[in-house]
Amino acid sequence: MDEFVNRMDKQRKILKVVNTKINNKEELCGLSKKAIERWIQVNGITSDSNISNILFKLSEKLFFLACKSQEQISDDYKNISSEISVLYNELSEVLV
Repeated sequence: MDEFVNRMDKQRKILKVVNTKINNKEELCGLSKKAIERWIQVNGITSDSNISNILFKLSEKLFFLACKSQEQISDDYKNISSEISVLYNELSEVLV
């Protein structure tokens, strides 16, 4: 259960930083690939921008954590969780 809460907190934090630092037509409402693609298209952001690339990487890593959340915490899970923190920091820097 803690893994689920941790993952949801990470997602909320990512969405909050994107939506507070970027003033676009539409807020980013989720971190699925489809949600990110829609947000990029609606807001005229290029799909190969730093922001887009980081968001897609975060989406992949969060999906991995979701699939592994029922398992015992593995080294992969811990590593991916750390990578998410690094990507979050990169995203925050890009959005300044």
